[in-house]
Amino acid sequence: MSAEPIRFDTKIAVLLREDLAPWQRLNVTAFLVSGLGATAPEVIGEPYEDAGGVPYLPMFRQPVLVFEGAKETLKAAHGRALSRALPRAVFTSDLFATGNDRDNRAALRAVPTTDLDLVGLAVYGPRNGVDKVLRGSRMHP
Repeated sequence: MSAEPIRFDTKIAVLLREDLAPWQRLNVTAFLVSGLGATAPEVIGEPYEDAGGVPYLPMFRQPVLVFEGAKETLKAAHGRALSRALPRAVFTSDLFATGNDRDNRAALRAVPTTDLDLVGLAVYGPRNGVDKVLRGSRMHP
């Protein structure tokens, strides 16, 4: 096994609105990255196993970087992600009031793209493209 660090030409990133409560930040992050493995299976590594032979689910093969920014930063990043046609997921403030996947999808479908009240955005793609989408944001503390 090589001791060389593994470098990825892609990036998984989550951008959160800076005014979210801690529980909201965690919840939004989990929801946003949940669909990535189903639509981009190359991001999933091999299953895990401990020394006792107990198996565990596979996880992302690379880090998920979490950023934060103002409401305007999210809106701009969303526009850049759309213009670059990068795989993305969104979480809007409306989704905090729903309690299931069907109602989440209905709440999103009810709002025009330009009027989405974004609180979170996940994006995946080439490192430089994701970096450009995230312009103006900062790493989550």
